[in-house]
Amino acid sequence: MNDFLNQVILDNPVRDYLVLIGVLLFVSFVKRFVSKGMAAILFRLVRRWSPQIEEKDFVSLLLRPLEYFLLLVTFMLTIDRFTFPEVLNVHLYNKATLKDLTDTLLALAFSMSIIWIMLRLIDFIALVLEKKADLTEDKTDNQFIIFFRDFFKAIVFIMGAIAFIRILFGPSLVEKIIAGLGIGAAALALAAKESIENLIGSFIIFFDKPFRVGDSVKVDSYQGTVEKIGLRSTRIRTLEKTFVTVPNKKMVDSILDNLSLRTQQRVAMRLEIGSEAPADKMLKVLDDIRSLLKNNSNVLPGFTVNLNDFTKDTYVVQVIFNTYIIDGAQYAALRENVNLAIIRLLAANEVKLPTTSTNVTFSTSDS
Repeated sequence: MNDFLNQVILDNPVRDYLVLIGVLLFVSFVKRFVSKGMAAILFRLVRRWSPQIEEKDFVSLLLRPLEYFLLLVTFMLTIDRFTFPEVLNVHLYNKATLKDLTDTLLALAFSMSIIWIMLRLIDFIALVLEKKADLTEDKTDNQFIIFFRDFFKAIVFIMGAIAFIRILFGPSLVEKIIAGLGIGAAALALAAKESIENLIGSFIIFFDKPFRVGDSVKVDSYQGTVEKIGLRSTRIRTLEKTFVTVPNKKMVDSILDNLSLRTQQRVAMRLEIGSEAPADKMLKVLDDIRSLLKNNSNVLPGFTVNLNDFTKDTYVVQVIFNTYIIDGAQYAALRENVNLAIIRLLAANEVKLPTTSTNVTFSTSDS
């Protein structure tokens, strides 16, 4: 038995192969339990940050990355005692050998596992902050969290890309890239000018808060509801239910009207009355409209009702008032009620709106 275990295959005894297989099978069997235990221990350390987070949410985020990381580390620690077979250590390219290739692949896999865990930790921190943000009525905090979650994920990806370059091409290339950034920074900044401006615009939006997610805004010719504020652009659902993407730079530099922040709405009406109405009835109509608005609880004091102008065919009455009603449906209902009331009082005073008539005269001539 010992002779079989000590038998050398590809520069390594059979015993080492069996140990490797046994360890990997054992770790494959227990990795889920160990990963759940590690995640549970980490959860107890961070639970005080947000009592609203359940353990299963945290475990579900870290379970698969921890399983992959545990299996990979076990494999790397076990394979370290092996001698790479000389017969397989062929030259692939330049001075690189197959052993160099396998070492590089293991280093890449290990880096990927670390990046995966970091991304899941960012997701967990964002989840904690989202639970706290849900307790407030302001939905901007939720969008703010999504924004910075994506921002920090982008930083992790950049760090991962630098680590991959270092593993694949060595530290000298990374140093050259960093040195080259100083020379090419101006060209890079010029090429990415608009992207950088939009990124800065997104920070201005989140900190200055000219509008928030859910606000109704009007910018240039677009009017609608803000649905998302991203790193580069803001998404607006227009009144026509189209989905418009506006660069953040434009949202910051343009004149933006935040309709959700208005405290009142203004109603301006132009009422034309036929010129055949006598002056005393016109005066009565004006007084009745003033009484109508004064007795309406939704109309604010300071309204204007006057005979603004007249022509040979019509008297032009101007009706202007403000209301606290902001909701579109209630605002439309108020205007409808006021219009119907004015129509009724015109009928009560026997005052008619101007009508268009055409007189046709036929003339006959005697032949």
